[in-house]
Amino acid sequence: MATKLRAQSLAGLDQASLLRIHRLMILSRAMDEVEIKLKRHQKTFFQLSSGGHEAIQAVASLHLKPAHDWFYPYYRDRTLALGLGVRPLDMLLQAMAKSSDPSSGGREMPGHFGSPSLHIINQSSPTGTQYLQAVGTAEAGWFIRESAVRRPVDERNRNVLPEWHRDELVYVSGGEGSASEGEFFEALSIASLRKLPLLFLIQDNGYAISVPSEAQTPGGSVSRLVRGFPHFHVEELNGLDVVESHAAMKRAVAYVRTGQGPALVHAHVVRLRPHSDSDDDKLYRSPEDRAADAARDPIPAIEEVLLREGCAQPSDLETLRVEVREEVERAVEDAQLASDPEPASSMKFVFNPRVAVEFETEPETSGQPITIVEAINRTLEREMAHDPRIVVFGEDVADVSRSEHISLLPGKGGVFKVTHGLQRKFGDHRVFNTPIAEAGIVGRAFGLAVRGLLPVAEIQFFDYIWPAMQQIRNELSILRWRSNNAFSAPMVLRVPTGGYLTGGGIYHSQCGESIFCHCPGLRVVLPSNARDAAGLLRAALRCGDPVLFLEHKHLYRQSYARSPDPGPDYVIPLGKACTARAGRDVTVVTFGALVEKSLRAADDLASQGIDVEVIDLRSLQPYDWEAIAASVRRTNRVVVAYEDTMSHGFGAEIAARIADELFTELDAPVARVAALDSPVGYSPVLEKATLPQVADIVLAVRRARKF
Repeated sequence: MATKLRAQSLAGLDQASLLRIHRLMILSRAMDEVEIKLKRHQKTFFQLSSGGHEAIQAVASLHLKPAHDWFYPYYRDRTLALGLGVRPLDMLLQAMAKSSDPSSGGREMPGHFGSPSLHIINQSSPTGTQYLQAVGTAEAGWFIRESAVRRPVDERNRNVLPEWHRDELVYVSGGEGSASEGEFFEALSIASLRKLPLLFLIQDNGYAISVPSEAQTPGGSVSRLVRGFPHFHVEELNGLDVVESHAAMKRAVAYVRTGQGPALVHAHVVRLRPHSDSDDDKLYRSPEDRAADAARDPIPAIEEVLLREGCAQPSDLETLRVEVREEVERAVEDAQLASDPEPASSMKFVFNPRVAVEFETEPETSGQPITIVEAINRTLEREMAHDPRIVVFGEDVADVSRSEHISLLPGKGGVFKVTHGLQRKFGDHRVFNTPIAEAGIVGRAFGLAVRGLLPVAEIQFFDYIWPAMQQIRNELSILRWRSNNAFSAPMVLRVPTGGYLTGGGIYHSQCGESIFCHCPGLRVVLPSNARDAAGLLRAALRCGDPVLFLEHKHLYRQSYARSPDPGPDYVIPLGKACTARAGRDVTVVTFGALVEKSLRAADDLASQGIDVEVIDLRSLQPYDWEAIAASVRRTNRVVVAYEDTMSHGFGAEIAARIADELFTELDAPVARVAALDSPVGYSPVLEKATLPQVADIVLAVRRARKF
């Protein structure tokens, strides 16, 4: 067999590399074929083919370093995953939904790879969400580097920064259809702005399910659109040609590894099968179109190169096919012997199984009462002082964006001044502003968190959180569960919420906490006073899970929400309510701004001989059912008061559960006090009429008492 190759015509590819690429392609195709066969026999339940994408992926694997670089592949990246070290058996365990599936324990569909040891971040199905996450992981490297050269944290440091390599990069890929998502362009913008070490691979097979490229991409080419972004190296190539792919990938990877900025490789490939086994592409692709793609199959093309260059004989190719087929068949046999998941395991790993905070510590109060704003600020400052992993970011959270002006200006520190002074104390690498891009804020936080940092991100107003909903619901909250506890994204997402602002209007008065309580894996808290704000925030930072930390704007500086500083170690376990007022006649279950209103109502009712107990939930997901049940069993009457709309609000769940599980304990129907099923108007008259007031609580308690 000849070993001397024409280096110039092969872009430097040697014989060993060509043979490795070819074997990966053959193995990937064989895996596709066996999964399709298994699906027909109902041994698997879904199939996504990589056919036609193999060449560019196999080449990419030559230039990337598993356990050194970081990877956000997409569901057609089978060949890349094999090249990085994922075994055929691993893929088949996932396809058959076995409990020993190392990517997810049978929880994810096929093609959703994940491996902590290889740095392959567990992947999901939503289109394009991976791009912003990859940005965050690339930013983490920059943060670790900056932290290493700045002043070390104090001697109370509990944590160390993650390992970092100077030439590491983050790989992220997707089909051309995903490049139509807004999050893709947010990711390009941030990568360009910060010159991040990101390698984007767009595998353009011409179709997003049934929609052709020309119907979704201006000019029909995503790479032409990207060329206008500063600092980007862009390659557009025939991704079916291993030689052309190797040359382009070599240039792109070198550009990124040398710190010049991000690169985008736009590889034109073919899709040899339908979108998935649930699709029938004969419904929307002409026979000529499908035949043209089949004629461009990259496997015959590389075999032609191997034969032409003397790297292999026809018999060698056939021997390889037999070897690969036998390897895959052995993997199938092993996978079929594996066990299915236990039904009782469904609830495992929704939250961190290693609860970091189990008991409330005693506060060490000192000084004058402080506001909720001061409590949050002090807690962040104290935690940042001895945890170098914490990084704070969001819209306007820094004192200044131009750090050279920080000594000349008082600084902003958030629209409510909650983060004021933190940049001045800890530096602009740990506290920084972001563009107005809520999905970007949360997606980047995800990427930072899986890289080992502890993000504290802010969404400026609850009313504007909705662009981030995809990242919160389908990514952040589910990561631990879908990876079977292999990955997690611990972070705190701070969000000012609620009304009672007098003039807040429709878009500065919203609260919809119940929506986020529908996100399994996301903890949700809402403190009503400064002491609880400090204790809950510290618990949120230490719990190991993503936490939605809701901060009621109306309570930020209210005198009645002030508390003495509880000290640097005060912690409230998440999921633990408190009794804000003890009573024997009627229970009011509430949280947030309604706690103070319920206490005022209780004072009014006390003069009428009605003794009201007020339970402040503090944590909404999970919530303290035991505290609710114990109180209702004592009083036998209950009112649930909440600020959200009466229909479908969080209190509706509490009321339903009380009626379901405590019906025999009740001497009166469960009552609810909540907002009208209407937005909050700008007019103070409309606001007062819409939101629940003290008088509404008084009336509901009276009715319950008289029933």
